[in-house]
Amino acid sequence: MATSKGLTVYEKNQVKTIKAWKNETPDVISRAVGFLTYPATRVIQKAIPDIAIQMIFDAANFLANQITDTGDIVKAAAVCLISDLKNKDFKLSDELANSIHNRAIGLAVAQGGAAGAVGIVGLAVDIPAIIMLALRTIHKIGLCYGYECHSEMDKNFALGILSASGANSMSEKTEAIATLRLIEVTIAKQKRKAMAEKAAGRQLSKEGGIIAIKDLAKQLGINITKRKAMQAIPFIGAAVGASVNGWYVKDVGWAARRAFQERWLVDNKKVKGI
Repeated sequence: MATSKGLTVYEKNQVKTIKAWKNETPDVISRAVGFLTYPATRVIQKAIPDIAIQMIFDAANFLANQITDTGDIVKAAAVCLISDLKNKDFKLSDELANSIHNRAIGLAVAQGGAAGAVGIVGLAVDIPAIIMLALRTIHKIGLCYGYECHSEMDKNFALGILSASGANSMSEKTEAIATLRLIEVTIAKQKRKAMAEKAAGRQLSKEGGIIAIKDLAKQLGINITKRKAMQAIPFIGAAVGASVNGWYVKDVGWAARRAFQERWLVDNKKVKGI
């Protein structure tokens, strides 16, 4: 990490937590899920082919962006525009993100409990629904730091966060974080120079970024089915659905918070990278 402007004590502490999150290996439960639910996962994967997973991600990302309102954040932050939060107050943005995160976890628990009560049938509705809720949570947390999701690269950034949060191994997480950083750098370069993509070999192209994210989205689709497979267990589906959804959105929210924290700090020239 290199700094170019003085960090406050609070910002220094958050830089440490960002680094800690990046280096944190997915927990034992996440890694065990794949083994414990393998039979059910195979059934779900056959029922939901790869192309369907990609369509779910594309549709969910679009719909999540459409239903992400800004009014509550603008009011709570006492700003005129969301973009004002890009350089207003880092701690304020963190507080706003914390509120959004907690509400999303509550919604996820309720949604998972309702879907889990009907067993494997509920997965057909719950999987796209939880993906959309997770993406909406990412978009809402991004707003807290002044970032609205308008471009394709911004949408890919959201999918990259999903991949980082849903990783079941350190290698998957490292790949997702690396892709996130590439997208972040590309967005910054595109803003500084509109024709930057024409400079061969100097940056990740827009098309390249989309292809990388599609690969990550495919893997994430597998990870989600591993986690959701536990909902198919008779009699305990509601409890499992509620806990798995809450656990998943908690992980997504933390990944979003760390990713947007880093983006805010870099854009404000507080750090050059973490």
